Amino acid sequence: MAAITPLISLRAPSMFNECPVTAAVNALAAAGTEERGAIFTRREVVDFILDLVGYTPDSPLLTKRVLEPSFGDGDFLIPIIERLLTTWRAAGQPEPFAAMAEAIRAVELHRVTFEGTRRKVLAHLRQEGISAKDAEALTAQWLIFGDFLLIPLETRFDAIVGNPPYVRQELIADALMREYRARYRTIYDRADIYVPFIERSLTMLAKDGQLSFICADRWMKNRYGGPLRQMVAADFHLKIYVDMVDTPAFHSDVIAYPAITVIARERPGATRVAHRPAIENRALSTLSSKLTARTTPDPESGVKEIHSVATGDEPWILESSDQLTMVRRLEGSFPTLEETGCKVGIGVATGADKAFIGPFKSLDVEDDRKLPLVMTKDIASGHVKWRGQGVVNPFGPEGRLVDLNAYPRLRRYLEERREEIAGRHVAQKAPANWYRTIDRIYPEIAARPKLLIPDIKGAAHIVYENEGLYPHHNLYFITSETWDLRALHAVLMSGIARLFVSVYSTKMRGGYLRFQAQYLRRIRVPLWSDVSDPLREALICAAENRDVEAANRAVFELYGLSHEERAALGESEN
Repeated sequence: MAAITPLISLRAPSMFNECPVTAAVNALAAAGTEERGAIFTRREVVDFILDLVGYTPDSPLLTKRVLEPSFGDGDFLIPIIERLLTTWRAAGQPEPFAAMAEAIRAVELHRVTFEGTRRKVLAHLRQEGISAKDAEALTAQWLIFGDFLLIPLETRFDAIVGNPPYVRQELIADALMREYRARYRTIYDRADIYVPFIERSLTMLAKDGQLSFICADRWMKNRYGGPLRQMVAADFHLKIYVDMVDTPAFHSDVIAYPAITVIARERPGATRVAHRPAIENRALSTLSSKLTARTTPDPESGVKEIHSVATGDEPWILESSDQLTMVRRLEGSFPTLEETGCKVGIGVATGADKAFIGPFKSLDVEDDRKLPLVMTKDIASGHVKWRGQGVVNPFGPEGRLVDLNAYPRLRRYLEERREEIAGRHVAQKAPANWYRTIDRIYPEIAARPKLLIPDIKGAAHIVYENEGLYPHHNLYFITSETWDLRALHAVLMSGIARLFVSVYSTKMRGGYLRFQAQYLRRIRVPLWSDVSDPLREALICAAENRDVEAANRAVFELYGLSHEERAALGESEN
């Protein structure tokens, strides 16, 4: 069926002595759409990507080699074949197998999808006048049934394009995940499976070859993308970045912030950037011409050039050059939040909120085994309006789980909910500790004044809390040994927090940002000892009155922002 034999056999699984890796691959080969991470790309976007990598009918496609690592229903594969056939006909229609057999390689793991697309390719070739014999031969040569991350593919490619699968690690069997990790150095932390797809594709590029995927941009900024970013920075050129937020790039809605990148095996240079194009053939054709033009793009064209985007494993800053310049200046002039004596944390995750969380007064445990809990809804108004929830705390002062025999009410409460609590993954890993929450609870955090920040917001939503409440897991918090938290509140609500988070965070659908600890820790502030008394008073007053304009004025002075930097911050000077 395929010209290249897969390294991992995908024959029907045997009932006896099946290799765990083979079993896991076979499970993926038979999985449903969600399990295998299939998202289908619109034709207009496919044509745009093919144009970006120069896979166009007016190019010598018969001498080029193109790879599609996860071809699915043929969203990329069929347009590739159409363009190749156009070039073949223009060349005078030489013998089809000899002319085109080496031009395409396309891989698919899902058995039913592979067969359906194979029939579609055969039918398309026959409709284009290719004989049945040649159509069968070309299809068998082009299409490979197997796991792209495991099968041998020794050749190099001039263009690699596609929409790699979106599969989280926890959905992949441990044996297969270990095999992937042994082969791919970019699988780090909680990297999604598209990360090793990018790694392998990059290693298969020919000299001056280009890779263009449309996929989530999390790896460009998140912690887990560090090794892949370093790989790109060391040996490749990030040529093009097109953000696709809030565009109908796929046949179904996705929450993640998708982007199109073009990465080439060539000397590094400037990155051309465009944002949110209209998904329409004429608009995308015009944009591709601007992005690939030999001349520097006009500033009014909607395409910008940004230099030094890929630097080591640092997150890629792909916002406006003015914002990038400002962030770099602040990073060179001021310490991070935590370097000034502040601490960024996240609230408690229990793994079984219905069991561990309930009305504080109704939680029938000993008084020192529960804490009042603050949740996102409690701070929606901009002030704390506690709704009376609480969380059960199974940890003692030294951080170990308490002896349930010493707490009969707690023991009875937990035993009544044992099935739900013990069924969690964290409990099954350590059955003796079945009643622990995922995160340890530190009661001293409740007692400290803190700034609370919800995870997903369109703008920084900072709330000061000093009522002895413990944060829930969808709230991040900041405490400080040095800064007056009311003054810091003013700094963060001024636009500085959103600047840093928007530069480093991935965006969600609707333009929302992730105000996560890893991004909050990148915020730069002066040392509290360097802040003058008048500025301290101005910041505290602005926070107490929730006066954003007053906070802006104080922050402009605090950071010594120029007129251009104030404009880049997007805030008024008045």
